[in-house]
Parts: sequence; structure tokens; C-alpha cells
Amino acid sequence: MALPLLGLRITAGPLELRGATDDLLGPLADLAIEGIHAPDAMPFSTPWTLATAEDLPRNLAQYYWGLRAAFSAAAWAAVLAVFWESELVGVQGMEARDYLVTRTAETGSWVGRRFQGRGIGTAMRQVLCAFAFDHLDAEYMLSGAFTDNPASLAVSRKVGYTGNGWQRMARLGKPANPAAPGTNGRQPRALRA
Repeated sequence: MALPLLGLRITAGPLELRGATDDLLGPLADLAIEGIHAPDAMPFSTPWTLATAEDLPRNLAQYYWGLRAAFSAAAWAAVLAVFWESELVGVQGMEARDYLVTRTAETGSWVGRRFQGRGIGTAMRQVLCAFAFDHLDAEYMLSGAFTDNPASLAVSRKVGYTGNGWQRMARLGKPANPAAPGTNGRQPRALRA
């Protein structure tokens, strides 16, 4: 297999994470079309969900294909489709740069709206972090969320991440201002082995 991470499967109770292969991109797009976030919100730094139902499947595929195309030993991304009780519910990802030196990666995820609020986002992040610490010799896991995304920040707290600063970013052509909590700042959090 050209990209071994596509063959990865991690199971923990009712949760399964598996490589987001091409045959899963259509069902993931269907789930995204049903909704990931409120129409007036943008929780992602890459706004791939801002598209019509007709264009969203292409946006999703191009985004994940782009991560695959950029894969190298120096910079890589693991995109894992998430199944809860055998039903596709979202994506859990992990990206790293210079991992063999830093032993640090960043998590990112989304869950379809109809599956939110049931603890699935917390469980999938816990499973991925356990995998990284126990099997990839990670020392730190990072996660970031805009401060107007309290659900993601709550998952980070539940998993055990601690705040480690602010990062100013552009979001939809506007600065994400970290100066005042509750604005559009992105608050990175770290979890240590």
C-alpha cells in the first residue's frame, strides 16, 4: 500500500477509527452535507465546508486528497474515518511536522451534527491520543480550536489538554483576534504523555 496509514484500524469498544480510503469519501461527504456545524459558524481554519451540497463532496475529497499528496516523512497527516457502533459518524485526524524530532502531533476532528453531544468526540480523541502515546512514542499532542467553538474546547478539557497559548490566524479573510476570550481567537492546547 502506497500510504500505509490508509490501512490503519484502531478499535476501542463501540469506536473504530480507520483510514479514510476513497470508498469512504462519498459517505463522509453525505454526512457533512447533513451538517457538521451551524450555517453561520466556521470551526475550521480551512473552510472546506463552505460549499453547496453539490460542491461539498468535491471540496471534502480535494481537502483529504491534498493531505495525502503532501504526505512525507517530514510532514504527514493521518485522516481516520470514525465509526460508532458500526455507523460512520465523522473524522479524527492527526498531523505532524518533524515528528521523529519533536514527537509532537496535532489532532483535528469533526462529528456529524446528529451524533454530537453523546461523548463520541471525546472518545475518538482519547483513542487517538492513546494510540499516539502508546504506539507512536508521542511526547505531546496538540489541539486547537477557535474560542467561539466551546464544544471543541470542552472535548480538549475532558481529554486532559491544558492551555499553552494563543495563535492569531486568518479565518474567512478576517483576523481571528485572540486578545479577548470569546472572540475568534484560536486557542491551542497541549496534552503530554
